[in-house]
Amino acid sequence: MKKALFPFCFILTLSFFLACTSTPKETYDLWIKNARIIDGSGSEPYWGHLLVNADKIAKIDTDTTNTYLATEVLDAQGRVLTPGFIDAHSHGDPLKTPEFTNFLAMGATTIFLGQDGSSPATKDLGAWMDEVDSLGLGPNIAMFVGHGTLRMISGIEYAKDPTEEVLLKMDSLLIDAMKVGSFGLSTGLEYNPGYLAGGDELNRLAKITGEYGGMVMSHMRNEDDQFMEASLTELLAQGEYCPVHVSHIKIVYAKGESRAKEILALLEKERQDGKTVTADVYPYEASYTGISLLFPDWVKPPANYDEVVATRKAELEAYLRNRVNLRNGPEATLMGSGDYKGKTLKQIAEELNKPFEKVLVEDIKLTGSAAYFVMDEDVMKTFLKDPNICVSSDGSPTSNHPRGHGTFAKIIESYVINEPLLTLPEAIHKMTGLTAKQTGISDRGLIQEGMVADLLIFDPERVKATATYENPYQLAEGFDMVFVNGKPAFKDGELVGKYGRVLRKK
Repeated sequence: MKKALFPFCFILTLSFFLACTSTPKETYDLWIKNARIIDGSGSEPYWGHLLVNADKIAKIDTDTTNTYLATEVLDAQGRVLTPGFIDAHSHGDPLKTPEFTNFLAMGATTIFLGQDGSSPATKDLGAWMDEVDSLGLGPNIAMFVGHGTLRMISGIEYAKDPTEEVLLKMDSLLIDAMKVGSFGLSTGLEYNPGYLAGGDELNRLAKITGEYGGMVMSHMRNEDDQFMEASLTELLAQGEYCPVHVSHIKIVYAKGESRAKEILALLEKERQDGKTVTADVYPYEASYTGISLLFPDWVKPPANYDEVVATRKAELEAYLRNRVNLRNGPEATLMGSGDYKGKTLKQIAEELNKPFEKVLVEDIKLTGSAAYFVMDEDVMKTFLKDPNICVSSDGSPTSNHPRGHGTFAKIIESYVINEPLLTLPEAIHKMTGLTAKQTGISDRGLIQEGMVADLLIFDPERVKATATYENPYQLAEGFDMVFVNGKPAFKDGELVGKYGRVLRKK
């Protein structure tokens, strides 16, 4: 009996010793289990657990039978787990709306501001970033410095041929902005004062931007079909000095896939020649911007509007009549602000019983914004499918366009689920990893160990873009959990925390 018992007792003693002396399991801050992980790289989904410590992804385990110790455990129950979306082109004032709930609700955990040549009108962008960082933000915010803003605060303002003295001041302001973490320079060459700049000025700024590791992101000079090649040529010249990016790529008036492919071929040729050329697109057929877009340059500042109308009214009306008719007529312009918000230019003209061009000159003038139904869906979808084009919203909390509340949800709902233009991994890549790579964000956009835990949990079949042109402020639905820097920021349709930060170019 003793011989039979000894080995058994030894085994029990050894097992107890090992149990008592083994290192306890690490306790994580968050354990998301049973998730279908789409990592943002474009790769196929896989099942796994994700562990978070502080703001970082600490561990990914594809063996779903394993268990962990965690302060908070969240069972994804088979839902998709992805990186948070990165909006390459956004608008808004974080000093007024730091929560940016509209972006969180559609899964955007990082947004890029300072677009179209317009950024905060300050010579000290670093101090502005510090102030914003102290507020408590919904999503993370990254900045571009605006060319138009630099023109105004350097003293160039509306000069067509600025002196070397003021150009040097603008150079210095750009350098300062890049040093404090701007991701690059944005240009708005269809707007005032950006459209007054010539190629030498733009190339000069692109060179500085490149020297500091940034990119030029451009709302080009003219997006009309007949001017696309010329506008692109101007931007691509800047590509000799730094990466260049076409903001919200579109071709106004163009129809069909073939025309879009001509533009894509032009961009690809430049890549083959060694330039870094990228673009973003939003999934809507109407653009949205200031009504001044319709007016000729000679009526905008520094010109005196009233004096121009007094001396050239008939010429101005003829210009506007022709331009609006070329842009699909007055029924294709939907006012998004002011006294006539929600009405088309045609409806306003009928109510006031006057030609629409007189309405523009006498009643609307240069104020307000509108949606312009001037784009072709086939063109947009062709751009969307291109592997070098990411997704942006060009939206804001206050924009009277559904893109500000619906863009990323619409990509999934319309072009993954309803019309499978993209696979879900492809769509996620265009809203996460691809955007991060193009803009220069190195620690977000992918589900990888060591990356920051900006994360989404959702069922793709339940994602809905509810915003419309008539009701543009309706929040997107279906993104059940949104984590920003490892903390829950949006849950079940409500803002639950503000954990965003100002990101600075490294």
